[in-house]
Amino acid sequence: MTSRAMHDRTQAHHPHRTSGWLTFAGTLAMVVGAFNVIDGLVALFNDDYYLVAQNKIMVFNFTAWGWFWLILGAIQVVVGLSILTGKLWARATGVLFAVLAAIGHVAFLQAYPLWSVLTIALCVLLIYALTAPPAGATGA
Repeated sequence: MTSRAMHDRTQAHHPHRTSGWLTFAGTLAMVVGAFNVIDGLVALFNDDYYLVAQNKIMVFNFTAWGWFWLILGAIQVVVGLSILTGKLWARATGVLFAVLAAIGHVAFLQAYPLWSVLTIALCVLLIYALTAPPAGATGA
């Protein structure tokens, strides 16, 4: 059998290219989203948990930040599931919300520095994982 025939038969079984990066990105988006949901719930229900004494971070109070993180995290979890199912729109949306989360955590550095730096690093890794795979690839 020629290599062309074997190649055609292989493509018939796997019409889409899979990417481990996209599987990783979908999982990481859900993890970062879950972290952000936790941040939001803590900010809503336990103002004393964070280190800022004035109950303000830049321009928002903890209640506003709590809702921001809760909504952003929930969206990131849904986007992560959509990345795993191979939705192309989810890759672009995942990048957008990872950027928003990273910027938000820069503003949140005063309240919880170590957690914010860790989450910013995860967001940067997520952006790479979403932009590195080829255009037609899907998560495994």
